[in-house]
Amino acid sequence: MKKEELIRKIHCGEIDEQFAALYGAVEDVLKRQRARYENAVKKFSEIFPEREDIRLFSAPGRTEIGGNHTDHQHGCALAAAVNLDVIAVVAFHDDGVIRFYSEGYGMTEIDLSDLEVHPEKFGKSSEIIRGIAAGFTSMGVTVGGFDAYSVSDVLSGSGLSSSAAFETLVGSIIDIHYNDCHAGEVEIAKIGQYAENVYFGKGSGLLDQTVCSVGGFVFIDFLDTENPYVEKYSFDFEKAGYNLCITDTKGSHSDLTDDYVAVPTEMKSVAQQFGKEYLREVDEYLFLRSINDLHGKCSDRAIMRAVHYFKENRRAMEEAQALDDGDINRFFEIYRRSAESSATLLQNHYSVKKPTEQGISLGLMMSRLILGDDAAVRVHGGGFAGTIQAFVPTFKTNEYVRRMNGLFGAGSCYVLRIRFVGGVEITA
Repeated sequence: MKKEELIRKIHCGEIDEQFAALYGAVEDVLKRQRARYENAVKKFSEIFPEREDIRLFSAPGRTEIGGNHTDHQHGCALAAAVNLDVIAVVAFHDDGVIRFYSEGYGMTEIDLSDLEVHPEKFGKSSEIIRGIAAGFTSMGVTVGGFDAYSVSDVLSGSGLSSSAAFETLVGSIIDIHYNDCHAGEVEIAKIGQYAENVYFGKGSGLLDQTVCSVGGFVFIDFLDTENPYVEKYSFDFEKAGYNLCITDTKGSHSDLTDDYVAVPTEMKSVAQQFGKEYLREVDEYLFLRSINDLHGKCSDRAIMRAVHYFKENRRAMEEAQALDDGDINRFFEIYRRSAESSATLLQNHYSVKKPTEQGISLGLMMSRLILGDDAAVRVHGGGFAGTIQAFVPTFKTNEYVRRMNGLFGAGSCYVLRIRFVGGVEITA
């Protein structure tokens, strides 16, 4: 579509139906998205003035609902795509390069004749793009070039998976245009994980990419990590009278690598006592009967984290079943048990290296003071610093947001909406 025509359509509300499906039908929300996309097209025109035919793409961030620290042990998890997303204005061409300008990060260019791994470039976003192009090429897809301008409102460092959203965006662009959508949502996720692990140099599970690519509420069983079982749900918490809120407690993630690495390392140390690599391979009842024998061979914390894994893995399944049954009270009951387990067994509310910095614990305490002792609130994502998640009754949402912003600063608390689609082309 020509740039001027696309701007006209956006401005006149002719794409509002697509926007409503992604962001909600509230007029203030639609107005913001119209302005956001118009501005993105104009920025694209400034950076790539020679390109006239353009298309719009979007990929969501995600929030973890159940299964805290289970995926790296090949367990089960429940997560959902959200309305915060990364968008791109794209023009395709035959130049043999991908030029990608990300707002806030600048321009990167990938020569498609060079799809080798470059260890000296680990950690650069260019290598995510190179890795995804390489992944599609290995499938026999002829990947051509394109120019893109992207901007994201997926909060970096919030646990909403801005990196997985970016990977889903790039994978969707290539799959839709150069592969006629043949790869499918799960394969796009696997290609994103491959790019992150091999080309970007960062180990990661498949949870984040899968949820961003599939969209909606997603239950994932990672027993077979090459072909995970994925089931999608469509439970609407808004219709049930609740809003999903994420609060950034403003804790620093610096120097926390050891805390994050210790969780899977300690869980694996327990699995190794049974001759296994991952806890999913260990019989739960054999483990529970063996705790006395494990004491002294594994650390106390490792044993407790293993107990968390086994119970949390089962809770993720039970939460998914509660959603499938439409039983919100049962869901919240399980959710609260999961929250308690993360606090007492997994122990990822704060770092033992920074015992006086307890933003997550403070946020959870304040949430319960506002919403009551039975509030459905928990640590979000990896933990140790960062964000908390709460299901807030609609009539209390404004008060909750105001008071959490008063504690952690303006703009700390976000009201999210579940997004029921993953990576998409809006102009399709």
